[in-house]
Amino acid sequence: MKADNRRIFGTFVCLAAVLICLSIGGSVLAQDSAGVADNHSPFELSNVLAGGPKSWTSPEGLSSTLQVMLMLTVLSLAPAALLMTTCFVRIVVVLGLLRQALGAQNLPPTQVITTLSLFLTLLIMTPVWKQVHEEAVVPYTRHEISLDEAWRAGVAPVRRFMSMQIERTGNTEDVWLFLSYLPNHPTPSSYDDVPLQALLPAFMLSELKTAFLIGFQIFLPFMILDMVVASVTVSMGMLMVPPALISLPLKLLLFVLVDGWHLVVGMLMQSFQPFL
Repeated sequence: MKADNRRIFGTFVCLAAVLICLSIGGSVLAQDSAGVADNHSPFELSNVLAGGPKSWTSPEGLSSTLQVMLMLTVLSLAPAALLMTTCFVRIVVVLGLLRQALGAQNLPPTQVITTLSLFLTLLIMTPVWKQVHEEAVVPYTRHEISLDEAWRAGVAPVRRFMSMQIERTGNTEDVWLFLSYLPNHPTPSSYDDVPLQALLPAFMLSELKTAFLIGFQIFLPFMILDMVVASVTVSMGMLMVPPALISLPLKLLLFVLVDGWHLVVGMLMQSFQPFL
């Protein structure tokens, strides 16, 4: 089972990187392919790379050079784009706010928080990526569907996941906010009609708002404890003792006694709309 999850995750990462590249540079590549088919463009990638600066700056070579630069740029941004379309943002922000609420400086370390967020993201997103793998990756590798059909089939589950989370948190106004900046775009009847350039930032904004709301609920008991400790130390005349010095072990004790990690992670997982 773990091997299947790793295989699905790795395949989805590769597919996301390739599809993002092709979606941005697809029209340019299609024009180039048509030119090669008609024997109008003798510039292939190997010829361009071996031609030197003179070939790179020629009118035909410049087009191929820009394509290579565009692909390398998009590939470097693919992991970030992949994380922004998942539940990673909400989880890592909430865990970061929890660390601030505890006041334990850099404990747990950032690497631990990021790793825990990645594993929780893998757990929650497995049904989505499994559907992408079955409906887009497998048919395309078997030459049953075209690249455009694979792109639409692969984006559909991710689009559905993002729309479900927006509906769950009641942040539909974020979608209309970004739709208002798309000129002459018809009013969508469902989330399937919302373009990705509006749905993606709306989803990220919704996740940030939800994460800060959860973070406030986590901060509140620790803030009350800090205020109580500060009031007691001042009333006892302990003005030279920092209140944080006394409240930190009390907060850690309280967090351990209520099994805080279990509660926080459980609340995070329940905050997401299950993908069925």
